[in-house]
Amino acid sequence: MASAWIAVVVAIPILLVAPAIWNGYPLLEYDTGGYLARWYEGYLVPSRSTVFGLYLYFGRGSFFWINLGIQALTTLWILQLTMRVCGLRKPIQIAAIGLTLIATTSLPWLSSLLLTDIFAGLAILSLFILVIHGERISSVERWLLFAFASFAASIHSATLGVMLGLCCAGWIVRPFLRERIPVEGLVRGSLTIVAGAAMLMSANFALSGKFAWTPGGTSLTFGRMLQDGIVTRYLQDHCATTKLKLCPYRDQLPSTADEFLWDSDIFNSLGRFEGLEDEMSFIVQHSLAEYPGLQAEAALKATAQQLLQVATGGGVNGRAWHTYVIMDFYYPTQSKMMHAARQQRGKLDFTAINWIHVPVALASMLAVFAITGLAFRRKFDDVGLLAATVSLALLGNAFICGVISGPHDRYGARLAWIATLAVLIYVIRQFADRDTASDRTSRTV
Repeated sequence: MASAWIAVVVAIPILLVAPAIWNGYPLLEYDTGGYLARWYEGYLVPSRSTVFGLYLYFGRGSFFWINLGIQALTTLWILQLTMRVCGLRKPIQIAAIGLTLIATTSLPWLSSLLLTDIFAGLAILSLFILVIHGERISSVERWLLFAFASFAASIHSATLGVMLGLCCAGWIVRPFLRERIPVEGLVRGSLTIVAGAAMLMSANFALSGKFAWTPGGTSLTFGRMLQDGIVTRYLQDHCATTKLKLCPYRDQLPSTADEFLWDSDIFNSLGRFEGLEDEMSFIVQHSLAEYPGLQAEAALKATAQQLLQVATGGGVNGRAWHTYVIMDFYYPTQSKMMHAARQQRGKLDFTAINWIHVPVALASMLAVFAITGLAFRRKFDDVGLLAATVSLALLGNAFICGVISGPHDRYGARLAWIATLAVLIYVIRQFADRDTASDRTSRTV
């Protein structure tokens, strides 16, 4: 038994970072540079958590391999905790599920990437364990899991939003599931959000001198509305009577949010986020009030699209030029190795991988919704509650990311793997329960 555990503890983490090992350097994404620069620049930028910036800064001396090690080991730890509270404790079971996730989902690509995405799914699993099964783990594990969930909430607003939604849902349904959802667990889970918010604002103050939330929510929503045509509609309706900086450009605006916010001469000439923040906020608020039907239609469409966009590799297979600039400037000793990696030489192609990952992700999501439906008949056993938690997280993530930022494969892929995990646990539990029932019958006979 000891040798089996050693094999799991060694093999799974190595396989979880295998893409980075093959690449020759941790995987990067366009947003990575913004996080890396927080320690050096000393001011807040939209959607770039200072807490995650500090986490990356901590691993700089190891060429960020220590960050990948933390991500891989944390993933294994939370996977085995999730399986343990659901009744699966054997090393062979953990190995089977771990290897299946590595082979068929985006999990190893997420854990090999210097980005917040790997922590999104792990945060949901952590919250599930803390709320539902906090008494089944040791006090040390509870405190470590609490600290991790708080950290995960602090590094990305969408993750915090999904966690908040799950806690709210827990409080709402608790009167109907008193025996399954303890008050202590809900309090514990809710406090991770409070702790995460305090962690983020404290880090913001330490690095920028401002005890404030990370900016950027309004600009992302503006970008989504631009992409949906709502901004152009507002400008066409109001530029004749309202003086706005964007009015002279209303017929020249890019068609996508990414192009406008990150690669637009118009946005740059008008002062980028600092110069347009007030105007973007004004347009967002007034267009919400003036076009409720159009906004609702766009929100439903964006949520549905986000549920279907789950391909692996979004943001990784393109040119992350901003991150390259940051790396070259602040980490010149790593520049040569970074540029020599397969990713920077255009050697990453996710086409074949997504022939497997996309069908598995979509099938897993459908299956986990079905398992949640079946759980109503069983009054929500352990696996049913896990499936329900994952289902709500998928829907909440699709709504928050789709409506606020706009649909993107990255946002779907970072959570889809926990649906596969829930389905695998359900299947193994079905076989295990049948074997147990069969043994009892044979002994009785």
